[in-house]
Amino acid sequence: MTERTRDDETPTAEHESEKERVDRELIEFLNEVRVVLPGVQVLFAFLLTVPFTGAFGRVDGGARTAYIVAFFFTALATALMITPTPLHRLQFRAGDKEGFLRTSNRLILAGIACLAVAMTSVVWLVALILWPDSPGAASAIGFVAAGVVVVLWLVLPLVSRFSHRG
Repeated sequence: MTERTRDDETPTAEHESEKERVDRELIEFLNEVRVVLPGVQVLFAFLLTVPFTGAFGRVDGGARTAYIVAFFFTALATALMITPTPLHRLQFRAGDKEGFLRTSNRLILAGIACLAVAMTSVVWLVALILWPDSPGAASAIGFVAAGVVVVLWLVLPLVSRFSHRG
């Protein structure tokens, strides 16, 4: 089999069967999850420890809200991104790899959206703690963080996807 490469695809065998395509997509999916999941878990572990520090007692309303948002969205992102594992285990050898990939893709995308909210909230929280007398500056930093995440995680991939179609 000869290899072909198009601008919008990874190299694939010219006569890749449906099973081979699904198997390749599953491997690609697993590799992507292996990259993102440890970061989400580290963020969640960090946020679990924060309330038990002495400094947390001095955190006021805005910073506490930022923490709660970050904590719950990180917990949700972690749950969403781990869900493909039990899903796969419970559907093992059920013969619906394509359905598994479709569902898992949606779960990971939802998890990434939750992670974006969590990361933005953490940046806002840190800014609020570093500049307690300047909540406007902290909010501006939070908005910049949100903008960076939206551009890198949403706009850039969508522009890339649609520019290759034309």
